[in-house]
Amino acid sequence: EVQLVESGGGLVQPGGSLRLSCAASGFAFSLYAMSWVRQAPGKGFEWVSGINSDGRSTRYADSVKGRFTISRDNAKNTLYLQMNSLKPEDTAVYYCAKHYGGSHYTSRSYTSDQGTQVTVSS
Repeated sequence: EVQLVESGGGLVQPGGSLRLSCAASGFAFSLYAMSWVRQAPGKGFEWVSGINSDGRSTRYADSVKGRFTISRDNAKNTLYLQMNSLKPEDTAVYYCAKHYGGSHYTSRSYTSDQGTQVTVSS
């Protein structure tokens, strides 16, 4: 059974930083691309960033490009999202998601139902 458990969210002031983690289990983590998605209050899901299975290729939504960095540690079965220069509009629940294949261009096959809350406010 696929399990994805996020952590690292919290309350941060504008301009601050947070590092999110996603612990994966129940599947061969190193074989699958992963993504972060988020849902702001009253809005739909927004894809944030994706990374290939080997970590060598990444991509980002325009809204976070240059501020967020996605990475993974396949030895630890863990996905990360380093978020810098946070803005109030980054406030959302952040979820990690597994893809169907090794490329982040494949569709997402499973999204966590837990998430971690990020609130950017002064």
